[in-house]
Amino acid sequence: MEVDRSSLSSIAHFELSDCKLSYWKEVFAVMACNDDWQLAGRRAARRGKQASTPKLDSHQVADCKPDKQKILNAMNELRGESFWMEWKDLLSERLLSNASGSSEQNGDVSLQLCCVCYGLGHFASCVSARYQLAMLLLLLETLQIPVGSCCVYDPVFSASECDALKELGFTVLTENEEGKRAVYQPTLFYLMHCGKALYNNLLWRNWTPRTLPKMIIIGNSFHGIQERMLQREFDRDYSFLSNVISVCDETSLPCSPRFLDVFNDTALIQFPPENLNKLPECMWIEPSEPLYQHCQDLEIIQRETKS
Repeated sequence: MEVDRSSLSSIAHFELSDCKLSYWKEVFAVMACNDDWQLAGRRAARRGKQASTPKLDSHQVADCKPDKQKILNAMNELRGESFWMEWKDLLSERLLSNASGSSEQNGDVSLQLCCVCYGLGHFASCVSARYQLAMLLLLLETLQIPVGSCCVYDPVFSASECDALKELGFTVLTENEEGKRAVYQPTLFYLMHCGKALYNNLLWRNWTPRTLPKMIIIGNSFHGIQERMLQREFDRDYSFLSNVISVCDETSLPCSPRFLDVFNDTALIQFPPENLNKLPECMWIEPSEPLYQHCQDLEIIQRETKS
């Protein structure tokens, strides 16, 4: 008996929660992207376990092909949401005007924003990731950032997802940087629902009062991260987040109830020089690379060490 498409729609809606790690959500992703998937009838289901849980092949989710039309449809849906208009107005005011003023002040009109996106996930099969990709495309359009000036990376990307991103114009990175990317020009980091270590690594790599102001983050609220942790563990394991949280400028970005699982707890985070100068000078001296020796669940995929 074939699963009807209304059921798959419900499955896809369920998939809007964090579907990057959960076994069951990947099962549903396979079902949603495979029109030929069939469920055994009642008689077969009674015979035992075979009909109760579809068996996942390790490449099934990765083999789900990206559908460009679904990405375009997601962009159009977001355009019709009132919260997107609030994002657009706020980001245009904060980022476009600041970038223009900074370029004029420095006499260099080439200092336009570039963009880096980490941790997007399986956008071919995951509805949440697809909307996050659609939002990224809307942001690039609004902030006048060429798609080719946006680097994307996620160690879970399939070959077909990498190809689809290249066809859209993105620059697909091939190395797992673990967020340790040095910033040399104004850069927007789009980090939706990424692990705490990734934010901490990014801060460590650019830990100077001259470089941090070049970074703009759209991602998890730093204050939200802090509230969900014991303070002593936050200070010990994520010291760069802990040290910068009191001086960064964080503005919550609104979201409609329909997209809460996709864009909840999202903020625009900036690092004004006048705030950074309030930190003691000793805090900037020879920052040690984070090791996370006490973290059992690091929430990021680390690069493979060469033997």
